[in-house]
Amino acid sequence: MRTLSSTLLAAQKSGTRLPYVKLEIRDRVAGITRLSWQRLYTGSEPDFHHAATMSSDGSLTRARVAPSTNQLYRQRVTSPGQGSDFSAWTAVCSVSSASGIALASRGSAALLFYADTDQQTIYCRESTDCGATFGDPTQVTTASSGVGWLAAAINPGNAVCLFYSVGSAVYAVKRTGGTWGSPSAWTNSAAAITGIGCVHQGDWNLAVCGQDSAGSNRVWTCVYGDGYSRNPGVWSSLAELMAASAGSNVEFRCPCLDYPDVFRLFFVEKYSGTESYSRPCWSHSLASADFVANLWREPVPFNLSSDYGTAMTHGGSCVWLSTPSGLWRAPISPSPLNVSNDVLWLSAQTRGLSPLSGNVQILLRNDDGRYSIPPSPIKPGSEVLFSPGYRTASGLEVSSGLAYWIDGWSYLSAMNHEPRAMLRLYASDGWGLLERWKARRQFAWAAEEKDVFQLLRFILSRAGLELSAFSSSDALVNHYPAFTVNPGESGKTAVLRLLSRVPDVLFFCGSYGYIVNPQASDSSVYSYGTAHAILEAEYAKRIRESNRVQVFGSGVFTEDWDWDEIELVYDRLAQVHDINLDTAAGAHDRGEAALRKAGIESLDGYILVPMNCGQELYDVIDITDPLASLSAAQRRVLSLHHLYDTQKGVYTLKIGLGNV
Repeated sequence: MRTLSSTLLAAQKSGTRLPYVKLEIRDRVAGITRLSWQRLYTGSEPDFHHAATMSSDGSLTRARVAPSTNQLYRQRVTSPGQGSDFSAWTAVCSVSSASGIALASRGSAALLFYADTDQQTIYCRESTDCGATFGDPTQVTTASSGVGWLAAAINPGNAVCLFYSVGSAVYAVKRTGGTWGSPSAWTNSAAAITGIGCVHQGDWNLAVCGQDSAGSNRVWTCVYGDGYSRNPGVWSSLAELMAASAGSNVEFRCPCLDYPDVFRLFFVEKYSGTESYSRPCWSHSLASADFVANLWREPVPFNLSSDYGTAMTHGGSCVWLSTPSGLWRAPISPSPLNVSNDVLWLSAQTRGLSPLSGNVQILLRNDDGRYSIPPSPIKPGSEVLFSPGYRTASGLEVSSGLAYWIDGWSYLSAMNHEPRAMLRLYASDGWGLLERWKARRQFAWAAEEKDVFQLLRFILSRAGLELSAFSSSDALVNHYPAFTVNPGESGKTAVLRLLSRVPDVLFFCGSYGYIVNPQASDSSVYSYGTAHAILEAEYAKRIRESNRVQVFGSGVFTEDWDWDEIELVYDRLAQVHDINLDTAAGAHDRGEAALRKAGIESLDGYILVPMNCGQELYDVIDITDPLASLSAAQRRVLSLHHLYDTQKGVYTLKIGLGNV
């Protein structure tokens, strides 16, 4: 149960309670801002190597290479925005057309990196006035052969690290105290490198595109340590973010990384078959995930055709996206829309039993046409935050945590006693986001590669959702099954297949999925029928779906029984087939989990109560109802139905019940 203040607890038990509902709509998905790009510039500059950075004074510095002349150009716009001139470029020097370029800035310093026409000598030009002027070139290093891709970043201590590729290797060279050190090669291996992106956030965090030894094309992430998740100068291994098999005619190139609010990544997906295309794709990390965890939302295509992709930077309240011939911006934290005063009716239902789901319907007043043209951010996919509450001795108090994402809406009109117009919003919770994520390709893990929790966390991350645990079984973190997600399979289906292997259950609160391992020994977190009234109730007892479970594993067979019920209704058999189970103990755990689930579902019914603002799925509650001869009888919460109706004066919570 979510923690409530003492005044909110008192208010929801009071006989003179005054309801309050807070409802906000945000341009976010799973708690992460959905960047709404506005194009500010469309030019005719050719697509080629380019870079961008934003200095502390809000000025935007861009650089590009002209492919026909190998000329490096730079540009600085002091106050970029609508109406700014993004077409004026200043020639810098001639450079290698086969090498990338890089820009990095921190404070008033800005550094421009490029390879000379010999493609082996890397130079840096530095600005100390936010890109207004750049000094003469300083040699950084000379490579043994042709330099490929460049990326750079500056840490808070003003140490600069440049990353560059030579053949299939990536090198790091660092400047501290104004002096460049010696380059060092990474400890990873690849067959080819097709792009490097870098941002400093704790460590030097890299996205690398390339090809592995089997000829498969990849987008990898890795870390070059700066003392956060890795010791200084230590490389992490390559972690796969995207993959395309050899012979698929798909390659990945030109990644760029930034950290405006979370890690955000663009890279190019290029297909050379029929119909060919070359377009950027974007992704972002989860809000609380470290870069080294490699938890990313499923990449999404960006509406642009480009071989060299985009450069990304941020400053002030916006993220900026650049190509030589284009510039876009998007607000990092767009303002929410508070519709609390317009809510006429709300119904939010969450089920912890099949079919697992959560959804909300909301009626907003539209009598004056205020929603006839839906204001931003009311649009498909936007986040709806529902926070039930009361007017308390401390003012308006709510319990936040319920989040949904808009599926659609409809307009209603009524001509009864008086004309009425309303907007009805439909939205679903994390289960809906999981249902809509479909695997683009096959994902496969060998036995002993990842435990069940890690597999769940990966699948949820592809839908943009985070995963945590209030309690967990041994199987959740000690069972390492061979597991495959097939192309076209939904995240929800894959998650349910994984959950069938463990006794744990999953529910959503906001953008987080939470794991709980229900135990018969769990204590009650709230009481009904005493201080918190019961308005209506039904209590049911049902025969268990299964009272005998046979488990067939790899060279192992076990049985588990509920003898008391078998004596009454004979055996009701369930069978489990899982070749990942190779010990009797593991097989018995699976059988006991199946019996446990059947036991939870053997009690049914509901109680209808005045709104409890903090109740959550799978909580254990106790019920005192003399009319049903119940005194502090424990039940588990298996469904929730929040109902708010301003016309009928209804503000209730219907709690579906199960066995503890």
